[in-house]
Amino acid sequence: MGSCTAGGAYVPAMADESVIVKQQGTIFLAGPPLVKAATGEEISAEDLGGANLHCSKSGVTDYFAIDDQHALQLGRNIVKNFNYKKAMSLAIRTPEEPLYDGDELYGIVGSNLKKTFDVREVIARVVDGSKFDEFKAMYGDTLVTGFARIFGYPVGIIGNNGVLFGESAMKGAHFVEICCQRKIPLVFLQNITGFMVGREAEAGGIAKHGAKMVTAVACAQVPKLTVVIGGSYGAGNYGMCGRAYSPRFMYMWPNARISVMGGEQAAGVLSQITADQRKREGKTLSPEEEKAIKDPIVEMFESEGSPYYASARLWDDGVIDPVDTRKVLGLSLSAALNAPIPDTKFGVFRM
Repeated sequence: MGSCTAGGAYVPAMADESVIVKQQGTIFLAGPPLVKAATGEEISAEDLGGANLHCSKSGVTDYFAIDDQHALQLGRNIVKNFNYKKAMSLAIRTPEEPLYDGDELYGIVGSNLKKTFDVREVIARVVDGSKFDEFKAMYGDTLVTGFARIFGYPVGIIGNNGVLFGESAMKGAHFVEICCQRKIPLVFLQNITGFMVGREAEAGGIAKHGAKMVTAVACAQVPKLTVVIGGSYGAGNYGMCGRAYSPRFMYMWPNARISVMGGEQAAGVLSQITADQRKREGKTLSPEEEKAIKDPIVEMFESEGSPYYASARLWDDGVIDPVDTRKVLGLSLSAALNAPIPDTKFGVFRM
């Protein structure tokens, strides 16, 4: 669809079958400027390595596409002739449309991440028949776990309804273990500020309980799909299968935000550090100075926490319309299930 130069030329040349777009795609070991510098020959990119040349003379490419859409259709035709049948180990059922309209997601989840919403409302608009068999509904209720189906595929869903406490982390680890044992794909719906902090939480073992969930997610070999539907902050990103925890696909909604911590929290921490330093010097931090510290930090976090900033750096696999979540997850599950699901071996869960 574009230029393949130098080492890039070997990508289409090493492929079983190659498609090239008319007056758009080019393949050559050296482009026109380098050819002129090396040999003195003057030639256009199209004459040097365009679609006409490679389809009719060199044989480097196999299919001549009129435009991008035609190229994609030719690609589908190639895949159609793979003579491959997906070996499905899961018990598939006939898909059912959700009982609730997906357009209602716009009214449930807004751009104000401080406004809480029940993740079950999102689940009801994504899964087959809006049927969700919740696991441990009354325990660790800031984490919602349960079984459902998406386009007939069985899935285990893990969604956030608040900060992760020790109980919710243990519940999450328990649920991930069940899904891995049964080889059921996992879907994570992230809207998480992180794990609970403070004296009581630390004394209660939040570090080891959080580590159980993080260990379970890291070791899980079932297909993992993550959708960031709100905030994704700090270690909450770890427990809820952020990019570093190898989800097969990770998507973000346009309202989502992702960073080590929230901008206001980061600004508060740094201004507090400065205030404490001034206090040791016998000075005080004026409101104007505090504002001068906080404002640039909040602005930077807001800009760099944007889903578009993240997608541009391949931290996820795309920003999707919330209404398309069901369709995108169904396609992603279908793609992920082309590979067999291996057995999962967990690390040590600190008790």
